[in-house]
Amino acid sequence: MPDTFAITVIFIVLATVVAAFIRRIKRDKCLKDFSETMATLEKTDGKIIWGKLNVENTGLEFIYPAKHKDKEGHDETSFILYKYEYPNIAALIRFHDELSESNKKEREKELERTYHPGLMRRLKRKIQNAFKTVRDSVMEVVNLLISQAKKAGPGGAVLTSQDKYVSQMKQELMGSAGTSFEPLLERYIGHKVVLELLKGDKIFEHCGVLKEYTAEFIEIMDVDYKVKEDQVSRKADLVVLRKYGVIRHLGE
Repeated sequence: MPDTFAITVIFIVLATVVAAFIRRIKRDKCLKDFSETMATLEKTDGKIIWGKLNVENTGLEFIYPAKHKDKEGHDETSFILYKYEYPNIAALIRFHDELSESNKKEREKELERTYHPGLMRRLKRKIQNAFKTVRDSVMEVVNLLISQAKKAGPGGAVLTSQDKYVSQMKQELMGSAGTSFEPLLERYIGHKVVLELLKGDKIFEHCGVLKEYTAEFIEIMDVDYKVKEDQVSRKADLVVLRKYGVIRHLGE
């Protein structure tokens, strides 16, 4: 009989190492699409940040085009939003008229690939979704192994006493694996949709092409958007938190 406890401990160690490595290099796909372009951060408190966006796995950095002084007279050249502050994001906006010519051309290519995906792009997405589905089954097996190991003599008592850390390991492994598969959203990828966006106590509707979604964010391209109600709408791409934005309708 194989030593279930030993196998489980080895698996936990390996899974934790793999999860830590993936988490270190993994960046949210929606946020990553705006990396190295001029972007506007609209926060829930009304503060507006604008600069060249650098996306890391631990947060966002906006590099200002020119330094400016704050109220205390300090020179500022950048703004950092840490990952734990993501709930403060009302919207991340990429206005088309603020992009460089090279960024505009790349964006147009990406929009075309999204709206009219080729065979390889569709196949790649199907494979990715298959792996996401398998992942859920793998975690069920992990839970079963851990449950069996807890019954395996003195070693099981150690695992039982470390429930907090075992649960944390499983959560990190799931989080590092990336996007959860969402059938309702998946069928609308590459289609025009209507996004309902909650800002304060008001709901605004924006029509655009659904580009991507992750566990936290939704990315929609080619919308008419304005940061303030008294401004003129401009063409833009949006990334919004799923807690504030939902795809409500198919728009075509």
